[in-house]
Amino acid sequence: MTLLSAHASISLMGMTRRARAWFGVGLIVLSVFSLITFRPRSVSAAQITARSLTLVAGVTDGGSKPLGVVNHLFAFTVPGGAPTIGSIQFLYCTTAAGTCTMPPGLVTTSATLNAQTGATGFTMVNTTNGAPYITRTVAAIGSNTPVTYQLNTVTNPTAANTSFYVRLSTFTSTNATTGSTDTGVVAASTANEIVLTGTMPESLIFCTGATVGSTSGIPDCSTATSGSITFNQLFSPTDTASASSQMAASTNSLSGYVITVNGAPLTSGATTIPNLGSATVPAKGNSQFGMNLVANTTAVSNPAVGAVITPTSNGTTLKGQPLAGYNTADTFKFTTGDTVANSAQSGAGPTNPQIYTASYIVNVAGGQLAGTYTTTLTYICTTTF
Repeated sequence: MTLLSAHASISLMGMTRRARAWFGVGLIVLSVFSLITFRPRSVSAAQITARSLTLVAGVTDGGSKPLGVVNHLFAFTVPGGAPTIGSIQFLYCTTAAGTCTMPPGLVTTSATLNAQTGATGFTMVNTTNGAPYITRTVAAIGSNTPVTYQLNTVTNPTAANTSFYVRLSTFTSTNATTGSTDTGVVAASTANEIVLTGTMPESLIFCTGATVGSTSGIPDCSTATSGSITFNQLFSPTDTASASSQMAASTNSLSGYVITVNGAPLTSGATTIPNLGSATVPAKGNSQFGMNLVANTTAVSNPAVGAVITPTSNGTTLKGQPLAGYNTADTFKFTTGDTVANSAQSGAGPTNPQIYTASYIVNVAGGQLAGTYTTTLTYICTTTF
């Protein structure tokens, strides 16, 4: 046994000189082979790209309102390679990385999946606050597929002007627990609401003048001209003299407005021209004065006098109307104190501004005394608030 041991020892020594190199090479080759053959396969998640979170307004709350019940719209692109996905998790955190702390005040347990595009068939699982996920039967999603998912009725975090983060993860499992594949983070922020307050006071706008113009198509009382008006011709028993003035009115009163006219007959010294006490077709050769608020024809005067109310009434936003006695073409009347117009077309109420044209006519008998005849008319616009 001793000789055998010595022989074995001598043989080993021989390998030390001549075979050691070969033995070392063999160990190296074996090690390399082992590394190639037994190295565990490394799996690393790809980055989800084109990521965004849009805070969409809810039924009553703005999208970024602190503690607002709003909708969270996620959009992103699934990485290449046609990954197999069974669930997608939305993990809400106060930081983008590290330990996840749920933002204070956040509530996702009422969330519903409202809309989904790109990869569909998902349903919502919202049992864990701050970590809702959507699930479906496991299936592949096309490489680089853009997708969107909107989570409705999410309650935003409490703090205003504060960022929060949602960590997105896709899973091969249907319960967002195992088989994580791709990840990404989106950021959003709550924001103080800007509250603007202004007051519309009770309003009645009314003006008169020879003319009232419009600015950008809207009657504008700042354009009203002087109310000093001269008839178009000398009074004559063979022709009808005419003149016109304008007025504009609007109100936001629920009762609307009424317009009355007040004044004396045309007078020169002690002599007058009688008013028409009822709506009458004027007759040349008779002393008479009257008015109306419509467009008349050349059967009355030449040129024709008057115009329709403008803009035209529609019964909703424009409600002005001339009233009986003053609303029929080619008939005229004047009685002081009469209500000549109101804003009650289709019922009394607020109305935007409109322009009325008041037409005046004078006929005289052959024996009407000469003189300069004048009258002052006062229009009064009244409303009730």
